[in-house]
Amino acid sequence: MSKDNADHLRAELKSLADTLEEVLSNSGEKSKEELSKLRGKAEQALRDSRHRLGETGDILARQTREAAARTDEYVRENPWASVGIGAAIGVMLGVLLTRR
Repeated sequence: MSKDNADHLRAELKSLADTLEEVLSNSGEKSKEELSKLRGKAEQALRDSRHRLGETGDILARQTREAAARTDEYVRENPWASVGIGAAIGVMLGVLLTRR
């Protein structure tokens, strides 16, 4: 996940949380009409957040597919280097796990 996507996700969740907090904190002292407006605002914020988070999920899925395709291409073009890298990672993981 890129830093921009992570920042966007944090900002989106904060906005949704702020809206819901406003609804919950003000619900005891509001009239029925005001509560209806707050509820509408919260529902709209939730719909907007779902839409934007869905877009972020689509972007992340596309980036993951692109990275997988590049990795696949590299492995096909450099099979022995890939075997060496895999072996080195295996040795490092083995060393790290035996230290525990």
